[in-house]
Amino acid sequence: MTESSAEVSGGRDAQLKHTGLRPGWTTGACATAATTAAYTALLTGEFPDPVTITLPRGQTPSFALAAEALTVAGRPSAMAGIVKDAGDDPDVTHGALVRATVRPLPAGSGVVFRAGPGVGTVTRPGLPLDVGEPAINPVPRQMMRDHVAVVAARHGGSGDVEITVSVDRGEDIARSTWNPRLGILGGLSILGTTGIVVPYSCSAWIDSIRRGVDVARAAGRTHVAGCTGSTSEKTVVSLYGLPEDALLDMGDFAGAVLKYVRRHPVDRLTICGGFAKLSKLAAGHLDLHSGRSQVDKSFLADLARRGGADETLAAQVAAANTGLAALQMCAAQGVPLGDLVAAEARDQALAVLRGAPVAVDVVCIDRAGTVVGRA
Repeated sequence: MTESSAEVSGGRDAQLKHTGLRPGWTTGACATAATTAAYTALLTGEFPDPVTITLPRGQTPSFALAAEALTVAGRPSAMAGIVKDAGDDPDVTHGALVRATVRPLPAGSGVVFRAGPGVGTVTRPGLPLDVGEPAINPVPRQMMRDHVAVVAARHGGSGDVEITVSVDRGEDIARSTWNPRLGILGGLSILGTTGIVVPYSCSAWIDSIRRGVDVARAAGRTHVAGCTGSTSEKTVVSLYGLPEDALLDMGDFAGAVLKYVRRHPVDRLTICGGFAKLSKLAAGHLDLHSGRSQVDKSFLADLARRGGADETLAAQVAAANTGLAALQMCAAQGVPLGDLVAAEARDQALAVLRGAPVAVDVVCIDRAGTVVGRA
């Protein structure tokens, strides 16, 4: 896409183009590439290098192998390793070596995931994985399953494999993340919903948000949406049918969207994002980055009380491991915590808008994109 076409089209891709920053690859994409190479070698005896994969949005990047090993004696296995390139994002996992070791399993076993050295294990509820599971998130798991199936079909395999993902020095790197506080012990999480790391330079990204608003207004859009990521973007498209140039990839910069729309109004602004992120906006934070604001469980407990929670439930919410866990606790007892957070977030947004003629609605979603709160 050229710079001029990006200006015309607007939306998430145009914003990334405008920043001039180089995107990178998630640990989930690296693990998928390593798995694909390893399983191919297990079936053919040869490692594809580079190895090409297909990401959830259709991109087909290629990855050079940094390590490989094939064992044919005894129990066969193949290992491939990919060095993670986070692009221009200041990601603590940039340069980490992500390995996948693939071993055959009996027919009918399916795909089984294991945590190798440097990959964490879930020890507390409230995450999108059960306690005791390797910290390999749902989308990377599906990516690996899909690529195992493709390799099996191409080379006559059964697709029944054990995949052990490991990250060199992952346990040390994880100390610089939120994993220990979340009860993910022993290493890093394998993450990513698109396979792509979107780099965030605060000044560049805020400037791209402003350009996104300008493009939408120039195109005559009266309804725009500030989205925290690709999942929330899909949600607002599904709910409202908004075109690409009405979508603002606000990331963590909710304040940047609100302040610019205050000066350059549109008729309607939708803010859509994950429940935990928008709970920060509800609590008055305009920068939603995990390094600069945290989910306030005491605030959520107070909201739950307003929604009818008794003191036992409120105490459980205050002690919850994650915002998602608090949401699930309240949902089980009929307390609409998602709607309460959305309403508070909307009030905060209106306060920042200071009477600008902009109608605001807020949509909270879970990791799967399911709407869990609206105001």
